[in-house]
Amino acid sequence: MKLDDNRTYWVALNLVLADNLRAARKAVDHFPTIADVFKASKRELISLGVNEEIAQALTSPRLLDQASREIERLEKKNCSILTYEDGDYPEYLREIFDPPYVLYCAGRVEVLKAPAVSIVGARKPSAYGRAVAERLARDLASRGLVIVSGLAHGVDSIAHWGALEGGKTVAVLGSGLETVYPRENRGLFEKIIQQGAVVTEFPLESPPLGFHFPIRNRIISGLSLAVVVVEATKRSGSLISARMALEQNREVMAVPGNITSELSQGTNWLIQAGAKLVKSWEDVAEELPSPLKEKILCQKEEEREAPPSLSPQEKKVFEILKPDSLTHVDALVEETDYSVSETLSFLLNLELKGFILQRPGKYFQRRL
Repeated sequence: MKLDDNRTYWVALNLVLADNLRAARKAVDHFPTIADVFKASKRELISLGVNEEIAQALTSPRLLDQASREIERLEKKNCSILTYEDGDYPEYLREIFDPPYVLYCAGRVEVLKAPAVSIVGARKPSAYGRAVAERLARDLASRGLVIVSGLAHGVDSIAHWGALEGGKTVAVLGSGLETVYPRENRGLFEKIIQQGAVVTEFPLESPPLGFHFPIRNRIISGLSLAVVVVEATKRSGSLISARMALEQNREVMAVPGNITSELSQGTNWLIQAGAKLVKSWEDVAEELPSPLKEKILCQKEEEREAPPSLSPQEKKVFEILKPDSLTHVDALVEETDYSVSETLSFLLNLELKGFILQRPGKYFQRRL
């Protein structure tokens, strides 16, 4: 172990206090250097208001060795560690009131310093919410913005996938890098680290405890210039991200929704409270600081390749589908009088040409 390597001290602090930000801040603010924290006596730490259990852990002779092993495991996984002292630490994140002292990063560290926008929202979005989240993420990422979200089910995952079509994305976990949650998103995790980054402040084997997610939300907003909420109930965790964004002096924006839908109550309330109403990527770009705003807005819509010609049968199926709702294959069979196998063949062609999206359960919708 290299005791002159401050990473070891920062990781040791984080192993004990990753989910106790107040105690971590007390220790860091009191001592001249991070190394001095580990030279302090148990009594001195307790005098700062740190409880006896934490003081015992911080003065354990085994803690620094444990931190060294954690660093070695990360290096073997080709992951990076960014501490608050590092030059590569994201500047936007450094500005917030309670930045993480350690960031574990899988993927491309340089992506964390690029201008970013967060897209968050409901875990079980409507077809409308799915389409809007994907389109916004794709449009913004294709114009050079990094899309940040939380790798959760629903809008988060959709935003990541949409961003990967057009550019780069960053996922912020509420667990350690060895316990990716939800497990169904392991494939998305692997895809993200190829084109972007996955970060967390929690040690490698930290489980996805419920209280971790509100804590990690401050990193989602802290990495970003703005937070866009796509569908949220009144009690949605996405509203926590919006509140934290306001506290961090970030722009808060929301996509309006159907006034009768529970999924729109949170977003419509945000708009009533003063959040910017978002209908397209331009609405987001207009609220970004100069000269970034001008750079993005001056980018003309790329000329799309001439759409592949549709056969009369494909056109008939396509015209039945809607961008804001799902249509089951059985309904398409009934309306077109084509057989199930014929309908599925036409749908596959439309999907391959990029006109439609397939959802679980043989449901389909137009792409926005």
